[in-house]
Amino acid sequence: MQELISTVAIWALPVILAITLHEAAHGYVARYFGDPTADLAGRISLNPLRHIDPVGTILVPGAILLMSTLAGAGGMLFGWAKPVPVSFGRLRNPKADMLWVAAAGPGANLLMALAWAALLKVAIVAPASAYTLPMAQMADAGIQINLILMLLNLLPIPPLDGGRIAVSLLPANLAWKFARLEPYGFPILIVLLISGVLGRILGPLIGVFSYFLAVIFGF
Repeated sequence: MQELISTVAIWALPVILAITLHEAAHGYVARYFGDPTADLAGRISLNPLRHIDPVGTILVPGAILLMSTLAGAGGMLFGWAKPVPVSFGRLRNPKADMLWVAAAGPGANLLMALAWAALLKVAIVAPASAYTLPMAQMADAGIQINLILMLLNLLPIPPLDGGRIAVSLLPANLAWKFARLEPYGFPILIVLLISGVLGRILGPLIGVFSYFLAVIFGF
């Protein structure tokens, strides 16, 4: 039980920030390109309570942490927040601007991964104390969850951000056909997760990005 409490304490803040700031970034960029829907709904906010989904932000990550702790092995932690409402038709240039709105979430995760990597470097070089180890563990958790969410969301599967980016880049005659896959996106993702294919896709990519962060920050 003590190990579980420690694990939750280390992962809680990185998970909440990674998920909620990802969603807030979508709303901010949508407003920049002309769609005030998220702003009017109060979703361009750093307040996690405006974004938390009881299942995706708390239950699912918590269950994965619990099972991983009891099994004594790591698992691919992921989750989601309440989707930020975006009316793509209200964007000034809907098809082109969709790319930037979709990319904003993974972009926010990349920036947070860099910030957590900087904190990890600080924890490593700082004189040893009662705070440096927990700081390093939380920073490492922040790097992991942000890389997972960034790379997961960049998969070209509608309605993931990568799917919307693909719709934006494809010619119009192909884009609308590809967008029709959106109702099947979540079932496809579940199949990939259960079959282990998702882990085999994301694992090497996470390793590559983790390596580059280690090289950049020297840890």
